[in-house]
Amino acid sequence: MVSVLQVTPALDAGGVERTTIEVAEAVARAGGRAVVASRGGRLESELGAVGGELVRLPLDAKNPVTIWRNAGALADVAAKRQVQIIHARSRAPAWSAYWASRRLRLPFVTTYHGIYNARSAFKRVYNGVMARGDVVIANSEYTSAHLIAAHGTNPARVVVIPRGVDLARFDPAAVDPARPAALREAWFGAEKPATTPSPLTVILPARLTAWKGQGLLIEAAARVAARHPGLARYVLAGDPQGREAYVEGLRRQISASGLQGQVVIAGHVADMPAAFAASDVAVFPSTDPEAFGRGAVEAQAMGLPVLVAAHGGLTETVVDGQTGFHVTPGDTAAWAEALERILLLPAQARAGLGGAGQARARALYSKTALQTATLAVYDRVLRERG
Repeated sequence: MVSVLQVTPALDAGGVERTTIEVAEAVARAGGRAVVASRGGRLESELGAVGGELVRLPLDAKNPVTIWRNAGALADVAAKRQVQIIHARSRAPAWSAYWASRRLRLPFVTTYHGIYNARSAFKRVYNGVMARGDVVIANSEYTSAHLIAAHGTNPARVVVIPRGVDLARFDPAAVDPARPAALREAWFGAEKPATTPSPLTVILPARLTAWKGQGLLIEAAARVAARHPGLARYVLAGDPQGREAYVEGLRRQISASGLQGQVVIAGHVADMPAAFAASDVAVFPSTDPEAFGRGAVEAQAMGLPVLVAAHGGLTETVVDGQTGFHVTPGDTAAWAEALERILLLPAQARAGLGGAGQARARALYSKTALQTATLAVYDRVLRERG
């Protein structure tokens, strides 16, 4: 089987990192050598557990001199490990990987994970490396259309492979009830005997950055609380990745809205299946279009109904009115109305949405499907190289 070098900035958290590990698992399981070059991070142990090998390089750096030096380092890594394919997943390290692949005359594969800002000629050139793959993998039809339009990529070189979900892990039946109970206690304290129905829990699982819509959700939650006190509580679950000023701004917004104790900034949550099991609804109010939006698929796999911003890849993974609802992006009033709508539904109706989402996620977005399709891309580029 093939020896593959995947190149990514870090292994902390997120869809890029998770997909890197899943593909490493597939390569190793097929008898190949799965090498990942990266700065490393909290997911290193998972990479090792699936049979992958980490080579630590400063691939999160954007300094042009470091990028050039990384190209030489990657070429050395590939040559020593008899790598046959280099697969890049982010722009700065992709330039290093591209030059390394050309130096060694190796096939170069890219995965176009995001919709990149291109407000200047320099940025267009910088982004363009992600369209230089012998095959370019797009993580959604939306992403595919964007990269073809933005870079003039030959559609024959583009393969759409949606991100996958580990359906064995994201399975309600596989989650010990003690795990979500522990998270609820960590978020909201010990539950008191209820004389009235407990508030429903709404989770927004995304890294803490403005475009993911945490501030918008707080605004909408305040409107809901004014009309329906005690209806819901909210969890912002995501890694701040050093954005402490943004997190402090969210805390001030929560306080100014009178939502202390009702909106919790949980930070990074390692046990996301339990986090979804501890919740009743998942929301994704991204103000910019998501290229794919793995979190919405993971939530649906866990049987949660979802609310998503009606743009980008989220409109492909969530069927409006069947597995959740599409909401006007950036519109606080629309989000407040959508929250009220889903929270005031009878429990059976919410369960119906969640069940439909779970069935669809299991049918279309398995980790196994992503792995099989990616290995097929590797076979293709090797055949085309002869």
